[in-house]
Formats: sequence, structure tokens, C-alpha cells
Amino acid sequence: MRVIALVLGLFAAGVAQAQGPTRTPGLALLGTAALAPDFSHFPWVNPDAPKGGEVALSTIGTFDSFNPFIVRGQPAAAAAQVFDSLLARNDDEPEAEYGRLADAIDIPADRMSVTFDIRPEARFSDGFPVTAEDVAWSFDTLRTKGRPLYRQYYAGVAEAVVDGPRRITFRFLSNANRELPMILGELPILPKHWWQGRDFEHPLTDPPVGSGPYRIGPFDFGRSITLERVPDWWAADLPTAKGRYNFDRIRTEYFRDSTVAMEAFKAGQIDYRSENAAKEWATGYDFPAVQKGWVRKEAIRDQLPTGMQGWAMNTRRPLLADRRVREALALAFDFQWANANLFYGAYTRTESYFSNSDLASSGLPEGAELSLLERWRDTLPAEVFTEPYKLPVTDGSGNNREGLRHALALLRQAGWEVKDRKLVDAQGQPFRFEILLDEPSYERVALPYRQWLARLGIEASVRTVDAAQYQHRLDTYDFDMAMVVIGQSDSPGNEQTGMWTCGAAKLEGGDNLMGVCDPVVDALVPLVVNASDRADLLTASHALDRVLLWGWYMVPNWHLAAVRVAYWNRFGRPDAPVRPGVVFDSWWIDAGKSAALETARSAGN
Repeated sequence: MRVIALVLGLFAAGVAQAQGPTRTPGLALLGTAALAPDFSHFPWVNPDAPKGGEVALSTIGTFDSFNPFIVRGQPAAAAAQVFDSLLARNDDEPEAEYGRLADAIDIPADRMSVTFDIRPEARFSDGFPVTAEDVAWSFDTLRTKGRPLYRQYYAGVAEAVVDGPRRITFRFLSNANRELPMILGELPILPKHWWQGRDFEHPLTDPPVGSGPYRIGPFDFGRSITLERVPDWWAADLPTAKGRYNFDRIRTEYFRDSTVAMEAFKAGQIDYRSENAAKEWATGYDFPAVQKGWVRKEAIRDQLPTGMQGWAMNTRRPLLADRRVREALALAFDFQWANANLFYGAYTRTESYFSNSDLASSGLPEGAELSLLERWRDTLPAEVFTEPYKLPVTDGSGNNREGLRHALALLRQAGWEVKDRKLVDAQGQPFRFEILLDEPSYERVALPYRQWLARLGIEASVRTVDAAQYQHRLDTYDFDMAMVVIGQSDSPGNEQTGMWTCGAAKLEGGDNLMGVCDPVVDALVPLVVNASDRADLLTASHALDRVLLWGWYMVPNWHLAAVRVAYWNRFGRPDAPVRPGVVFDSWWIDAGKSAALETARSAGN
């Protein structure tokens, strides 16, 4: 089937058969793309947004590399914006992509391959054309030398074959993975000619060349980096780009501490920030610029799955290998007290790895999910079939007696006893572990948790390290317990392999932080990845979620279905809502607001 549209639309039953050439608006997972073939721009942008100006952002940590694709080094977060991909995601559709570097796709009836045609006008920022050789080199390099997630993402691809200067085919090992064409569409395309003579596996200190809307401008390693908009960017008039990438310069300042970053924002050195601390949101924005209307503060609702945030427990550690021990540690956390006393009642307790979506399990398994799980009834915990997964609810007083009693009973079952107010094993060794953090702000949550654990006789230490050390310790699995966020989408796919399977648990720099290695999980993940329709996806996702929850790999935290942002009142933004709540690259500098703000600040009004 020859598809001469931007990209190919995939339907629930597979690729739609056609009598001749088919023009479709986009590639969608388990459905049709929402936009018409001749769409001029995404509906949620302002296509006439003015270009220009500089915006200053902040982040916590440091950086020493411009290569975001490898384990080594601490990459600048902004560096990824230099590179473009074959397809561009529409942020307002759950799973849909539209043409960027590619302007046509071939998918044969047997779905054993996908072929992309590269746009003839596609260029890197140094003027060199983007070719099929660049695509093939990018694929092979990322799969062999990049972070482990790339090997997992592309595991279903047998080879990449260059069919011509602008045409490349990816041949698949099977046609089971419905998502694979989309995954390849998101492949970041790197310039083969620029990388010749450079060691891809070594941290990169030269600003790289890409085909995206920005290139790297002035920088100071560990302190700041500025992206400069490419003035003659080849894709500026494409439907996927209109109304976006409006700032001439995006400067990101690095801070070692969130408190200092907040002070920089209050002083007007930073223009925009996203706030993830409930206490700061409730109490930290009562300063003169807010009172005068110079700074705007908004909580903008989103419609995204919230995934799972929590204390991840590293099951590679013998201390945390027993499921009963992990459950006990989870029961000791008093969310109701924390929500009332630390978070101003802002959050909802997370009870699913797919929270805030229909992919989340609930109640007891029934119907198709029950039939699926019956295959492993003899090996799964009995609770999977007999008890709805529910975390304890306390009165918020801080006296979690029932939870601690249950936790102590589980610890005793696992061979631990309290002696002289200390929890010890049969050899008299104390139960001692470390809670690893990357921000001091999390200490106000970790320290009360440590006190609750102490009531069980557990000695938990809290250690805060800088962002680079934190990432290194996660990459090498050198931690006992750490605060992590595991994001999810509306249509989970290949990334689940990297998050949960036995093979991924052994890869340095991988995403299976807890070291999950369960034959049932290994069997369920392919059912999620290869689900043929939404019904099958829901069944498999509910089952996977339930098995992971009853594995007690994390101490679940909380979530919020909104984005909290604060910004100096110099921006314009589209009127139309968008699923993530905020897509900042669709904002722009409003000349009138910016001038009024500067006048008011100069006058002190």
C-alpha cells in the first residue's frame, strides 16, 4: 500500500487496506488521526504568533555535555531541542504524529516494514541536506551506543536499509507491535557527517548540529545555556511548526538549589517557572510582584495520565528483596498526615501505575482481565484475586497505629524481630537503609517518613546529593530507596519493556530502577505492547498494573491533575486549551505587555 500523505493512519484492526494511494492526516495508534489531510496548523496554537525576544528559564543541577543520548555525562536538558525527528507529535491527541522530516510513508499489507521518504527541503543547521544515510546512521548508532532504552525501543527492528538518497526502510522481526512505526517516527535524526571523527559514547563538549528549530548559542558549562532560533529554519512553514518555537532565544540558568532558583524568579532574572512543591505554591508566591500583577500565578488543568511518583525500592538489595518487607515500608507512610500538614490538602493519593486514566486497575479482576490472570493464579500473590488494592487511610493525626501494626506483622513473617527497640534479623543485624534525594525540598517529606519507620525499629538515613550524582547512582542502581516519577501515556507501548522486564533490570542506565524481575510481568508486557485494539490494551494494562501494585515495588506518593505555573506578565499564549495544560513552545513575547511591565518596574508601580 503506497501512502503519499504526510504519514499513514493506523486503525485498530491494523493498517487499513486501500484500492489505491491513500491520503491521511496522520499516524494514530488504535484509531484515526483527528486532523484533516490539508490542516494548516495544530488547532491549539496561534499560527500568527509573533517571533522574537528572549525568555529566561531555570533548572536545578548542572551539565557537562551536549549529548542527551548516552549514559555518560550530565547532558544539558535543552540540547535535545536541537534535533528533529521524522514525525512530530500532536500534543492535543493521545497518540498521533504528523510529518516533519518525512513527507510520505509506505507500509505494506503484511506490516513487516515501514518506509519513510525524507522531504527534499530538509536541512541541518549547517546547510547539509538530511538524507536516508543520516537516518540509518542515527538508528544504528543509538541502538548500539545510546542509552539502553533505545535498544529496547528498537528491539523489534531487524535492520534499516537505505533505498535511495531520501528513502529508508525499517524491516521488522514481526508485525505484532502496532506502535513500531510511531516509535521510529520519533527517532532523533543526527548528522552523520558532523559526527565523523567524534566519539559518540563520550560526553560532547562541542555544540552539535541538528535539523530542529534551535541551535546552541552561548553557554557556560554547569551554569547556563542559550538556544538560538534558526532564522532560516527549513520547517518553519510546515503545519506541525506554525505558531510554535516563537522565542528568538531561550536561556536556561542552572541552580544547585530550588530556593535560590525561586529567589532568582522573584527578582525577575527568570521569566517563567513550573512549580511542583505544594508548600511553595501555597506560601511562596505572596511577594510584591504578584501583588502588583507583574507576576501571574495559575493552576492549569491537564488531561494527561499522571503515572506513578513514589519511593522506589531497589529489589537488587537483599534487604528489599522480600515482597512482605516492601509492603511493610509502604504501609508505614502516612499520606493523610503529609497531605494535611505538608501539602495543604492539594494532592490525591496515587494507587496505580497508570493513574488518572482508564488504564488503571480497580476493584477485583473480572471478565477478560480475570481470564488473563488465571493463567498465573498459582504463582501470583493470592491478594491479586481476593483483595482490591487499597492503600491505608489514616485520620491524619500522625498516629498510624493500624498501619504500623500490620507492617510489623509482615516484617515478622519475613524473619525480622524487634529487640531493644531495633528491628533485627535472625543474625542480629539491624534493618538499616538510605533514602536518596536530589533536592533538599523533599527532605520535609522524607524526615517524617524516617520517624514513622523508626517506630518499627528501622533505621533510615536521608541523604541529599546533587543532580549529577543522583542520576549516576540511579544509572548504576547504587541506591536503596529513591524518589522517582514513572510517567505513562494514554497508549503504553515499547517503553514498558524497559521499565519492568527481567532483561531491562540488568542494563546500566536503564529504566527498570526497582529491578522488577517477575515471569508474570515478563509475559504481560508483550500483551500491552502488542495489543490489537483498545479493549485488549485495557485488559493487559489493568493486569500489568495490578501485578505491579501487589509486587510492592514502590511506596506510592501522590498526584495532581494540573500544571502550576508562574510567570512575569510579558507573554501571550493561545486561547485554545491543550491536553498537557501548557505547551510552552506555543507561547510568545507580547510586545505590549512586555513594554508595560518594564515601564511599571522602572517606575516601581
